[in-house]
Amino acid sequence: MRTRPFMPFVGIVSAALFLTACGSGGTDTSAVTVRSGEVPTTDVVSGEKKDDAAAGLLPAGTTRLTVAISVGGTPPGTTYLSDGTTLTGQDVDFTKAVAKVLGIRLKVEQASFEAILPALDSGKYDFGASNFGVTDERRRTIDFVTYVNDGQGFATRKDSKLTKITDLRQLCGLNVATGAGTTFEATLEENKHVCTDAGKKAYQVQTYSEQSAIWSSVQQGRSDIVMSTINGLRYAVAHQPGLKFLNEYHRLDVGFAFKKGTGLAPAFRAAVNRLLADGTYAKILKKWGTTGSAITKSRISPPELKDQADHRA
Repeated sequence: MRTRPFMPFVGIVSAALFLTACGSGGTDTSAVTVRSGEVPTTDVVSGEKKDDAAAGLLPAGTTRLTVAISVGGTPPGTTYLSDGTTLTGQDVDFTKAVAKVLGIRLKVEQASFEAILPALDSGKYDFGASNFGVTDERRRTIDFVTYVNDGQGFATRKDSKLTKITDLRQLCGLNVATGAGTTFEATLEENKHVCTDAGKKAYQVQTYSEQSAIWSSVQQGRSDIVMSTINGLRYAVAHQPGLKFLNEYHRLDVGFAFKKGTGLAPAFRAAVNRLLADGTYAKILKKWGTTGSAITKSRISPPELKDQADHRA
């Protein structure tokens, strides 16, 4: 983990020199560098202005906040530009934009995805911004402010005979790769019994902390299929040969994550709604090719989506 001083988010940097993402296309993606044009660099945030009405909803005296971000995902998730220092991604852009609307400065800390949510309750971070899906389980201990809708999906190698996954029993006997500490891991572990209940061999859940390791496992045949974010899978398939996107499995709202009972949520909701109203929101989604993940309004800790038709509510 690296800690940066308080600063406007436009200055976020890190010392790492390689992306842990699947942007260049070979079978070995353990250290994939970003080549020119692979990750969008359009500035869609710097022109955003402070909104006094939204800022007025912050707890008194709030001028600086600490945000935790997990780095190493597949774009549109957080990764690095080709300079090896500048963080970029959809979550980064939304966090920068909200900070501008609220007129606050941010202290940025990098942490593993699975470590962020447990650390919010201790006050180590004021909020997390790493494509956190809003689930009923998480809502018991975490408050969320939604800003996009993404969800769970599947991808595999092009030569695989696997097709659309509508029932986890289709995974019986397979090795399923996914991210550690994610909703995907939770969904898979909670439902392993569907195979044994049907008299079939259970699927094996293979968890990785880095997206690069997931794709290496699939490309090299150690895993049969990947369960991950819909947007991340689509990006990976578009930028890495030999892969195919199977289908969306379950839609989820995605939000900034806070300690339960936070006083920051109303201000963040107002800030996201401001971005929706002034057009910056649409520009961010267009930049990252995720317009299908648009919401019409931000909400605080909404119930988990149970029907894909609800995903724009």
